[in-house]
Amino acid sequence: LFLRDVEHRLQGIADKQTQRLPDDELGWQRLTFAMGFSARAAFERKLRRYRESVRHHFSQVIADPEQETDAAQGADQELLDLWLGELDEAQAAAQLEAIGVQEGDKVYAHLNDFRESRSVQNMQAIGRERLDRLMPLLLEALGYQGHGETTVVRLLAFVEAVLRRSAYIALLVENPSALTQLVKLSGASPWIAERLTLHPVLLDELLDVRTLYSPPERAELDDELRQQLLRVAEDDLEQQMEVLRNFKQAHLLRVAASEVTEVLPLMKVSDYLTWLAESILNQVVMLAWEPLVERHGRPSRLDGQPCNPDFVVAGYGKLGGIELGHNSDLDLVFLHDAASGGMTDGDKPVSNEQFYARLGQRIIHILSTRTMSGQLYEVDMRLRPSGSAGLLVSSMDSFEKYQLNDAWTWEHQALVRARVVAGCNRARARFDAIRHQVLCLERPLEKLREDVLAMRDKMVDHLGEKGEDRFHLKQDPGGIVDIEFMVQYGVLRWASSHGELTRFTDNVRLLETLAALDIMSAQDAGLLREAYLAYRSAAHRASLRKEKSIVDDTQFRDLREGVRAIWKHWFDLQG
Repeated sequence: LFLRDVEHRLQGIADKQTQRLPDDELGWQRLTFAMGFSARAAFERKLRRYRESVRHHFSQVIADPEQETDAAQGADQELLDLWLGELDEAQAAAQLEAIGVQEGDKVYAHLNDFRESRSVQNMQAIGRERLDRLMPLLLEALGYQGHGETTVVRLLAFVEAVLRRSAYIALLVENPSALTQLVKLSGASPWIAERLTLHPVLLDELLDVRTLYSPPERAELDDELRQQLLRVAEDDLEQQMEVLRNFKQAHLLRVAASEVTEVLPLMKVSDYLTWLAESILNQVVMLAWEPLVERHGRPSRLDGQPCNPDFVVAGYGKLGGIELGHNSDLDLVFLHDAASGGMTDGDKPVSNEQFYARLGQRIIHILSTRTMSGQLYEVDMRLRPSGSAGLLVSSMDSFEKYQLNDAWTWEHQALVRARVVAGCNRARARFDAIRHQVLCLERPLEKLREDVLAMRDKMVDHLGEKGEDRFHLKQDPGGIVDIEFMVQYGVLRWASSHGELTRFTDNVRLLETLAALDIMSAQDAGLLREAYLAYRSAAHRASLRKEKSIVDDTQFRDLREGVRAIWKHWFDLQG
């Protein structure tokens, strides 16, 4: 906090982004006064004390190369000899298996290839010394956890990625807990191993298991991201985008670690991933909004008042249903509530419509541009009014007219899972009112039934798994989409007489509501809930293994048959 205060005073005095201490007496006097000290010497003493304290703690994490102890002394000398290639193949395999490593011969072959690789042979002396300290410790951790060839391949890919940045190797040598987590998580999930290899900075997340396996609350996510962005100049969009991506990667690692170790149940995992996306989206909206306002001024409302921002991002699909997965894209719709035909109030005015179109483009740019740290999210805007042919950002008035007069039944099905995930409360209330009104419309029952069944048949034909011995968890009959369609049909069929069906957007609570209203039997709702969570949990695990959401036909057979029986009863009853 003291160093942050010094930084703020420096930036206030210089009126620019800087962290450099003064190089002249007047600058020191100004900083001393701004920090509340009467004399420069007293201020410098306190500053020096804090810096020495920070340096001490830093040295406990990553020791100076000249002061490092020989960590290899603590490791079994035979493991060091094994790594250095001083044992024959049979001895090495036997030694590995003796400490618990599976498939010792295959593991040793990979170690041999890695040690003789050009990347290792060309290392600088200090880096090679650190690597020689690390490898026996890594093998020890590998054996302790009973891993084998698959895990060692992932670990060696990671080590190779950090050979030129040996501070990461030193971090693992000096932090056995972090090394343990690296081995454990790499063995549990190729997805996690790949993330760590691509972004070694994420090793920091492994240092403290208390934060690694303890997801923050939504407000904590918001505050953490806001504080990280405060350290970046307001006009440095490139660095802001890097902060957003690093923030996302760190929390993706935390939630994946919590899931593969079964610290968090599925519903909590989805909550965490959804909150993470919402925190990012809210910051992205502000990062896109403020430069446009500075350039063009604010758009105007119908009553002439300036907008603030009178704009929302509506999340559909998994985001709207609070069911995001690890690799989910974002189904988004952008809406504004400014006056039609109005102008912004700045020195370079543009129409309200042009302002919000630029806002939408800027948001998509921040979310989807690939930087050195990757992409924030894939964005799908096809659910906006008129789809790809429609405006990128629609007014609330045109959105309401479209939903009431022109939308297809499948678009109203999508609206069941839609909710505002970023933007202002004023526009949020307007969206919620429109959604409630649309979902509560009286619908011709036979046409509703026919439309829903026709769309489902179309999806099975185009997206279902064609092999008879395979089951697509999402698309095949008896799978996730069957359950979603039954819920959506239930809302569109009965919301006109039971308005409370528009309250929730997630399938689990909607199933509970349908049962509470006696529209669906408690037994049927319970089975659908069980199947839905089982399918989603299996899909999450497949994602972390970098596999498709397709399983053997023998899996979930009872649940699938139960879902199909309820499907037939549900729609035959309405026919």
